[in-house]
Amino acid sequence: MASKYDLTQRIAPQLDRHLVFPLLEFLQERGLYPEEDLLKAKIELLNNTNMVDYAMDIHKSLYRSDDVPQEMVERRAEVVGRLKALEEGAAPLITFLQNPNAVQELRADKQYNLQMLNDRYQIGPEQIEALYQYAKFQFECGNYSGAADYLYQYRALCTNNERNLSALWGKLAAEILMQNWDIALEELNRLKEIIDSKSFSSPLNQVQSRIWLMHWSLFIFFNHDNGRTQIIDLFNQDKYLNAIQTNAPHLLRYLATAFVVNKRRRPQFKEFIKVIQQEQYSYEDPITEFLACLYVNYDFDGAHKKMKECEEVILNDPFLGKRVEEGNFTTIPLRDEFLENARLFIFETYCRIHQRIDMSVLAEKLNLNYEEAERWIVNLIRTSKLEAKIDSKTGTILMEPSHPDVYEQLIDHTKSLSGRTYKLVSQLLEHAQPQATR
Repeated sequence: MASKYDLTQRIAPQLDRHLVFPLLEFLQERGLYPEEDLLKAKIELLNNTNMVDYAMDIHKSLYRSDDVPQEMVERRAEVVGRLKALEEGAAPLITFLQNPNAVQELRADKQYNLQMLNDRYQIGPEQIEALYQYAKFQFECGNYSGAADYLYQYRALCTNNERNLSALWGKLAAEILMQNWDIALEELNRLKEIIDSKSFSSPLNQVQSRIWLMHWSLFIFFNHDNGRTQIIDLFNQDKYLNAIQTNAPHLLRYLATAFVVNKRRRPQFKEFIKVIQQEQYSYEDPITEFLACLYVNYDFDGAHKKMKECEEVILNDPFLGKRVEEGNFTTIPLRDEFLENARLFIFETYCRIHQRIDMSVLAEKLNLNYEEAERWIVNLIRTSKLEAKIDSKTGTILMEPSHPDVYEQLIDHTKSLSGRTYKLVSQLLEHAQPQATR
């Protein structure tokens, strides 16, 4: 079952090949596939990069030999020669950028900068293009820090929109691979702004770019402190959610997980359950099926079974199964949060439709023994507004009848109406603007 729900083969085509390596490393660590197959996959990925030394090391591990093919040796010499040539081509601009006094002459106006560089330092379009090629080559060699710096400097001088966009994608990939999550999030937001702009190429390219952006964002959102909130903000937008439903339904796993571990998104959560219901015939995943069992079918036995499968999925997912070393112990924070909140979801839903609940039955559905379930429910009653009492003699929970607050319902409906009105006005304005320019 471990590899049954592995999404690597679906996710990898949407990533830069350098971003696939962390996924393969995780799979190798978890032992989901034969090590020989994963080493071969790494070498195949490396064939189209300049990371020849890394490819040689993997070849030695795979074939248990210190000998490497002659073509690898020749390829290494070719890469070193090409790197030196590109460095020479970009040298005038790099020398300028490394001079703090000279850099102070740059302004926000790109056209002024280009003219100034040409007049005072004899640096023209050829040297600026050489900087881009040098940065790209550095990235392909695995020097992500150097690539990120040069791409940042290139974007400050580039006037070509397509090249600027390409450099931004490269900068984002480099920051992800260096695990600079704050900077990567800033680059992600810049890229999103460009993709969502009305001037962005064709609608088809726009959809494909959104799909790429969401796949790349998984690295950031499941490592950044505020990522689990921000993934909901991005993925749950209409344009992005439509792209998921049309081209990448497997991303529902990550949005579903974010909703489960994020307690503050209940109004959006109700709408998301409708999406789960729509997509349950086109995409199967234990995490989305858990929510469908609980909120669509009210199948508590099914939800209990799926909760066990969810734990296995999280443990073997490169984004969800992040391990944290604490002294001599290794923890998986997201797994623990997910299971805790999943139990809470089951408990809340079960209590909503029952007035008297047998503790032993509930313990089974929560995947806990009787004593653990009793302690868990006592703590829940103490820390929440749950109107319930435990009858220790009969081993039951008595739920106090709760009546919906009319004012709260009115506020919720008003908020929902406001949101829908805003979306409708935005769509009308989008359609009206192109017509006005004709």
